[in-house]
Formats: sequence, C-alpha cells, structure tokens
Amino acid sequence: MRFKYTKKDKLKSKKVIDQLFTEGKSVSVYPLKLVYLKTKYEDNSIIKTSVSVSKRLHKTAVARNRIKRLLREAYRLNKPLFFNNSTISYAFMILYLSKDGTTFEELNTKMKLLLERFLDKTSNHEKDPT
Repeated sequence: MRFKYTKKDKLKSKKVIDQLFTEGKSVSVYPLKLVYLKTKYEDNSIIKTSVSVSKRLHKTAVARNRIKRLLREAYRLNKPLFFNNSTISYAFMILYLSKDGTTFEELNTKMKLLLERFLDKTSNHEKDPT
C-alpha cells in the first residue's frame, strides 16, 4: 500500500455513510473518533475514508477545512503502516471532536493511537466469536 489518498480511497456514498452511523462501531482517542463498518466494495477497495469537523464547534469554513486537511494528511501518512496487509474491507469516518484548534504533530500522534486502538479492537473481535 502506498502513501496515497486517491479518489478510490474516499468514502462518498451517502448510503454507506448513513449505514456507517446506524450500524457502525467506534473507537476514540480524544480529540478524534473513528466510526467504522465492515463492508464490501465493487471496486475492490480495502478501506474508504471520510473526515468530518463539526460546524457547531468550528464556525468558519477556513478553520474546518484546515483541520480536515490535517486529518487527511495524518491518515494518509499512517495508512500504510497499519493497513498494509489488510484483506477485510472497511468504511471509516474520522470525526474531530474538540472545539480548539490543533497542530499537525498533535493530530499525527493521535491518529497513530486511534488506528492502533482500532486494530486492537477489531483483532480481538475477529479472534473471539462472542
């Protein structure tokens, strides 16, 4: 897996996003929350991801867009480290929950923790059928 975040990797389907929020599970590392759902894609993608920042917490589009840009970049850099050998397809929605601004370094470390927690949670469920 390469360090790319192409159009194929972006979650755009309204139907899948609605299903993600109704049936999906989540893990969080403040200020990030990852909502995920195991799914299948016609284009054989492994993981499709979307990011979201609350309009209520960040009033200006400039602030929201900056945080979304930082989230996508942190995800793009860490994706190959965590999902290089993955065979199960997932839909991800990464939410930014804090009302404060952030830096890339902070988001990058939190993203690593979030993805580690996701892998721990999913690997435990795959081994344990209960």
